Amino acid sequence: MTTPPSAVPEPARRRRSKLPLILAAIILVPALVFGAYTAAVLKVNYSDGDRAGILQKFSRKGWICKTFEGELAMSIVPGVSPTIWEFSVRDEALRAPLDSALGKRVVLHYTEHRGVPTKCFGTTNYFVDRVRLVQ
Repeated sequence: MTTPPSAVPEPARRRRSKLPLILAAIILVPALVFGAYTAAVLKVNYSDGDRAGILQKFSRKGWICKTFEGELAMSIVPGVSPTIWEFSVRDEALRAPLDSALGKRVVLHYTEHRGVPTKCFGTTNYFVDRVRLVQ
């Protein structure tokens, strides 16, 4: 008596062919989740507003991921040591206006993005998107 075709075990090569698919899923799914989370965090802001002060520092930093970082010296009362506010800039077009505004009074518009998973977008949570000189 012969065994029916449904009772014959599947060849070993068919079982092994699923291994690359499983490994790809193990690598690809977390990468897609990480990418979607990062995109969502950068798209939705926690807060936004303006900060005024004297632009004290603006530079390009980073070992691998080069980002634009700056410091704004905010002072309410003359003669009192200023509060330093650190910010990041993602837009390359803002580099020239910020470079020319060093040492001058400015108003910076920013958005705050909490939970950004890597420092490749900026070392702070505050991303400046507009700059205005104050006379």
